[in-house]
Amino acid sequence: MLKKLTQILISTRLMAVLFLVYGAALAMGTFVETWYNTDTAKIWIYNAWWFELIMVLFVVNFIGNIGRYRLLKRENWAVFVLHASWIFIIVGAGVTRYISDEGKLALREGEEADFYTSELTYITAQVDGTYEGQPLRKAKQTEVLFSEFTSNNYSWASDFKGKDFHIELTRFIANAEESFVEDPSGEEYLKIVESSGGEGHEHYLKAGSLENFHGLPISLNKPTEGAINLQITPEGSYISSPYLGSYMTMTDQKVFTVAKDSMQPLQYRCLYNIGGMRFVLPEPLKKGKMVMASIAANKRTAADQSALLMKISCGGETKEVEVLGRRDVINPPTSVEVGGLTFHLNYGSVRTPLPFKVKLDDFIADKYPGTDRSYSSFKSKVTVTSPEESFKYDIYMNNILNYKGYRFFQANFFPDEQGTILSVNHDFWGTLLTYIGYTLLYIGLIASMFFGKTRFVQLSQKLKKLSLKRKGTLTLLALFFWVGGYAQHNSFELTPKQIDSLIKVTTVKKEHADRFAHLVIQDEDGRMKPINTFASELLRKVSKADTFRGLDANQVFLSMLLNRQLWYNVDFFYIKKDNDSLHKILGVEKGLKRVRALDFLDQEYNNKLNPYLVEAYSTSNPNQFQKEFKEVDMKMHLLERALSGSMLRIFPLKDSPNNKWISPLDIYENPRYTQDTLEAGFIKHAFRWYLSSVKEATETGDYTEADKILSLLKENQRAVGKAVIPSERQIDAEILYNKYDVFKSLFSWYLYVGTLMFVVLIARIFRERKVLRIITQVCTGLLFFLFALHTAGLAFRWYISGHAPWSDAYESMIYVAWATMGIGLCFARRSPLSLASTAFVTSMILMIAHWNWLDPSIGNLQPV
Repeated sequence: MLKKLTQILISTRLMAVLFLVYGAALAMGTFVETWYNTDTAKIWIYNAWWFELIMVLFVVNFIGNIGRYRLLKRENWAVFVLHASWIFIIVGAGVTRYISDEGKLALREGEEADFYTSELTYITAQVDGTYEGQPLRKAKQTEVLFSEFTSNNYSWASDFKGKDFHIELTRFIANAEESFVEDPSGEEYLKIVESSGGEGHEHYLKAGSLENFHGLPISLNKPTEGAINLQITPEGSYISSPYLGSYMTMTDQKVFTVAKDSMQPLQYRCLYNIGGMRFVLPEPLKKGKMVMASIAANKRTAADQSALLMKISCGGETKEVEVLGRRDVINPPTSVEVGGLTFHLNYGSVRTPLPFKVKLDDFIADKYPGTDRSYSSFKSKVTVTSPEESFKYDIYMNNILNYKGYRFFQANFFPDEQGTILSVNHDFWGTLLTYIGYTLLYIGLIASMFFGKTRFVQLSQKLKKLSLKRKGTLTLLALFFWVGGYAQHNSFELTPKQIDSLIKVTTVKKEHADRFAHLVIQDEDGRMKPINTFASELLRKVSKADTFRGLDANQVFLSMLLNRQLWYNVDFFYIKKDNDSLHKILGVEKGLKRVRALDFLDQEYNNKLNPYLVEAYSTSNPNQFQKEFKEVDMKMHLLERALSGSMLRIFPLKDSPNNKWISPLDIYENPRYTQDTLEAGFIKHAFRWYLSSVKEATETGDYTEADKILSLLKENQRAVGKAVIPSERQIDAEILYNKYDVFKSLFSWYLYVGTLMFVVLIARIFRERKVLRIITQVCTGLLFFLFALHTAGLAFRWYISGHAPWSDAYESMIYVAWATMGIGLCFARRSPLSLASTAFVTSMILMIAHWNWLDPSIGNLQPV
């Protein structure tokens, strides 16, 4: 029996089944996380006993196969390394899962702490009492993970001082808030609606109670000195305030005074303004009760807490209590007396002690030029104190504090920039074992292709023998691949012929448009870039093209500035031709790929998508149609910024503390940007003069005046904005990069060359010919050339952006493609077939990188 079980545990069939189940579980986990949330995926899959059993069976199977197939022999060392790597990775994951810990450390400047807040959530239950006059306490802390989509369980049954008690969870309410429910047998409550912070908040004040509303105490039928006292009885309703205030009637907007320390009649449905708070009493007293309920999905925030409804039984008495909490929050305990014992309950994170103290000396947040909330970096300057030593350290981006097995990362900071939030990781052994596993996996994969008696090497040897014998028949290869490849307003109606004529009239000479493209703008994120970059992004994102009607991006953008109204009529805006819902809403013919900006406006010039966008932006889990509506809205916003000129932030402000640049529109909307009348006049009129001269030049063909004003604008940028403006070389490099966009074409080039090389190599296996050998050499040379272009493209992005080109999703993909191709080229001479396959894989990676959900634009480096 034992022998049979051992054979099953180390069999390759079990390994295959485990891989299939494991892959299916991971796929399902991804869907569950998308449909529900991460905690639900953890409960159902990642933390489930059966998923952990798969990991244990993997380790047992790998260890058994090492002995079964004698992998410790010298000729099998590559396969042994692979098996060892998987064992290390799984064991490391187990150490991380069961032994290690992580959490957050939040510090204000000058604060010191010797603990951090756990990432895991717990229920902490304590029971208090006395025995022979001495206080006693019994406690239990239990790790829990709850979700609104799963069945949640918790129970603790024990005894204390000879009394049996039982604590159990009866209900879990995610994102909970108290709601009022009418009940004739309930108590009396008064509804109060106040608008602190610019938003309306509903509160229910219980009769006979006193509550504090944003620092203002209000009582109901409980006279309290220093509070706003509301008296509501069958005899009448009255208000008494310790402050002078007022109220306004809603019907006729009349304002009346609320005298200080004087009992006055209480007015319903009137707007009171007392003590700096505005509130309304919309209705008289109602009977009911307050119950916990989940907040609507479109109103939830990260700060919402969840509620546990707990039932406590002791000494024949049972009570229910509500306990609030969530991850990263430590609330005061909720206390209740049941059966002569006092119970204290907590839910949420707990304090985890550190063997040393961390003090925040200073927090520094640097912003990108001209921005208020776009951060280029943030740094925490801390002092670490332990019994052995004390030292200072700077924590920022990839500069991690690693001390006594604890790693501190810069995670976030307080909105007022006066405090930091550090991520704490205590996983020395788990990280070490996992990294050892990854290293062994890399060595094993490389070695398995070229050394020992691996399946790959055996197949390679068989192919060589088959090539030498030149026997057999040519295999028919089939490679299938995919290359990614009306309501009108009468007042603005233009015929296609008129539109073509007007575009031609406003077409600027290419040489001048190229010079205009070198002007620098400051975008919303504070990045300094040539106008050519914005124009290219505009054309690519809005029109899905690199040129439009024979005009390049610079000419299109200048034409927009010269005749904004015209471009509302141009069928320039790309929409998906199979989105019938969008076509119907816009009132255009089904199947159209390009529509006018004017088609998005109704007769009142409101956006036709507004009713749908409100719902799309308010939901946390938009459907496919809502995602497409949001994408269209973002493109409309980009086009509106171009047509309005709001993005033309080409004027640097003198003596700006954050090197802010503004547009002519900005100075009209907010004249306080500068107190210098000469500077204000230049910003207001210079670009208008420039556009006027360009318009005249399109009629006369003489761009002399336009070139002079353009030179003046550039000189102003260099003189006033020298602190942040890119060098001429960087501008030229970025425009060159935009022009050739090498990564967009590399995908197809790698695919064509790699496929051709693969077909030729297969043909050479069956019949060797000189021409096939030459084609192979040419393909190899072409792949080296394409890799050189790939490397140059990455180098250009690095030089232009000022940071390594693997800092966002798109850059990571093109870098992975580069690394993949580079590894293939390293073994080009030894295994040409591997090189051809690598080229195909590289092309697929680049194809994915250019799908719609990845933005290829060069952006600022986001601090982490």
